[in-house]
Amino acid sequence: MCGIVVEHDGDRVLGIRGDADDPFSRGHICPKAVALQDLHHDPDRLRTPVRRDGERWVPMAWGEAFDLVARQLQAVQRTHGRDAVAVYLGNPTAHSLGALLTAPGFIRALRTRNRYSATSVDQLPHHVAATLMFGHGFLIPIPDLERTEHLLILGANPAASNGSLMTAGDVKARLKAIRTRGGRIVLVDPRRTETAALADDHHFVRPGTDALLLLALLHVIFNEALSRADALPSFVTGVEEVRALALRFPPERVAVATGMRAGTIRQMARDFARAERAVCYGRVGVSMQEFGALACWLITVLNAVTGRLDAYGGAMFTQPAVEVVRGRGGLGTTRLGRWRSRVRGLPEYAGELPVSALAEEMETPGPGQVRALVTHAGNPVLSTPNGARLERAMGGLDFYVAVDFYVNETTRHAHVILPPTGPLERDHYDLVFNALAVHNTAKYSPAMVARPTHARHDWEIFNELTWRVERGSLAQRLQVRARSAMVRALRARGMLDVALRFGPFGNSINLIGSGMSVRRLERSPHGVDLGSLQPVLPARLRTSDRTVRLAPPEFMADLPRLEASLEQAPVTGSGTLALIGRRELRSNNSWMHNAERLMRGDDRCTLLMHPRDAEARGIVAGTRVRVRSRVGEVVVPLEVSDTVMPGVVSLPHGFGHARPGVALHVATQHPGASLNDLTDDQRVDALVGTAAFTGVPVEVSPA
Repeated sequence: MCGIVVEHDGDRVLGIRGDADDPFSRGHICPKAVALQDLHHDPDRLRTPVRRDGERWVPMAWGEAFDLVARQLQAVQRTHGRDAVAVYLGNPTAHSLGALLTAPGFIRALRTRNRYSATSVDQLPHHVAATLMFGHGFLIPIPDLERTEHLLILGANPAASNGSLMTAGDVKARLKAIRTRGGRIVLVDPRRTETAALADDHHFVRPGTDALLLLALLHVIFNEALSRADALPSFVTGVEEVRALALRFPPERVAVATGMRAGTIRQMARDFARAERAVCYGRVGVSMQEFGALACWLITVLNAVTGRLDAYGGAMFTQPAVEVVRGRGGLGTTRLGRWRSRVRGLPEYAGELPVSALAEEMETPGPGQVRALVTHAGNPVLSTPNGARLERAMGGLDFYVAVDFYVNETTRHAHVILPPTGPLERDHYDLVFNALAVHNTAKYSPAMVARPTHARHDWEIFNELTWRVERGSLAQRLQVRARSAMVRALRARGMLDVALRFGPFGNSINLIGSGMSVRRLERSPHGVDLGSLQPVLPARLRTSDRTVRLAPPEFMADLPRLEASLEQAPVTGSGTLALIGRRELRSNNSWMHNAERLMRGDDRCTLLMHPRDAEARGIVAGTRVRVRSRVGEVVVPLEVSDTVMPGVVSLPHGFGHARPGVALHVATQHPGASLNDLTDDQRVDALVGTAAFTGVPVEVSPA
């Protein structure tokens, strides 16, 4: 989303800098954008299809590779049923226009229910809350950073992520601007993060207790008549139900569980409610836990009952140039629990099952057992819970094909790898993150250089596979072939043009008007400013009765599970510590670790521990420690710091590159240890199935 200027001589990148004329990012650039040149020239990148022959990778022609992949996938489904093939889409899929437009068609052609993605290890609870409250998973409220005067942040570190489910180029400058105009930023997090340096106040909270804290905040707001519920519009329903619920959770009741003083919680609630313009925002620390869906729901409830939903300076909705919310479908049907996973019964959402179930679906015999796998731009061995178990399960697959340009910790198990073009070799328009931005803009980025003649874009790969695996009638095959031919003719550019013309800023089929189109964006290479966020409710609601539902029955029914957690002792008793992850500005999950300029400097894969906990265990900074959970153990260097809450330890995610067969020369020089060799695939949010990465019980001892 951030505008960049790339200087190049033909295919050779000479330098990358921020685009000062970009209306969204205003010249900001982060290290990952500069490192695109490392990615573009990386000698480890695959340029042609390869198949595994023992320990060797043998190059293949594209036609030969497509035929082999289709033949193997068809054979597995013919023998074991359509659900025997699973598909996993990794995080980078969201950054590829071509993949977003064509991967769904390929998955439909497979007709499998074993569909997975990085969504269920990340933001799934936010989507579920949006679906149940507003009627669509992409109606996620975004903090209006440009006008707010009080920002309450729970479990988010935008200074390192540049905003997440809150697309915000140059987020540090935007946060500083809040304080410059007299506003206030309050951060609640088990770690004093980089964002804490930009905040007025930081409060420690025990991992996984955000829902309890939010209920206590709501208790104070209702009990002290600080809500603005009486002034809410008629299309907001369920206020009395949430009022009755909140009154059961006074701050004194949750203080021990959250690790926060009751007085601190009360003052936090009063400050938030009395601010002229305020908004509460939560991210992965909120969503990646056992009560993530409840916490995401309660954040929106807090914003709503204090009059901050769809209000200037509060939680608002982006209006992107490409409308991703259409009717009650938009980017696919966003419903919960239409079917469940075969082994554990975890619920489906928007056509996908939680990836926590993938390993057991591979291991457990019986009808529907996963025997083949397709991945796109994903590294689930390092990015999903209990990665070691998934890795073992992958060894038993009949066939695995990866659409990826690296031999990484996951794709090293593939039988065939199909490498797509890189980011600087393809056109781009951001469909996903424009829909989550703090300011409305639009920008089309043509490819920097023409792709090599032998290369294939990911949309071309998916179209070929779609045509070859389709097993329906002759009429169906001809229809798929015709659709693929149309996509090839239009390319991503043509499909995008149609979406822009029929979007909120377009003028439909009028070819000479001034409405939004690709041609208009090409005339404005820095991007087009479409204005600040504006109130859009109730027009954009997609619930059947066009109301905002503050008390969905699914969340109300899940509350006894949360209440029961109050009776449990904190995880930090008896020498056990609570493990949390962390993100850094120079790291993007696992998939930028082969960029040399991002990996320079001191070892970043260290375990953070509070001095009190280190002293109790007789360990000192710089020594190597053994971290053990229910599912595995790792050995890492110890970093002692009071930036982490007592009873909590923190390890970054995305590392673990020491596995044999990985062809990443830079990453393997900085292997670190995988956080997901410790996280537990059986530990999930029971309501939605999201992996509960936050607060994993671990023991730490000298190595």
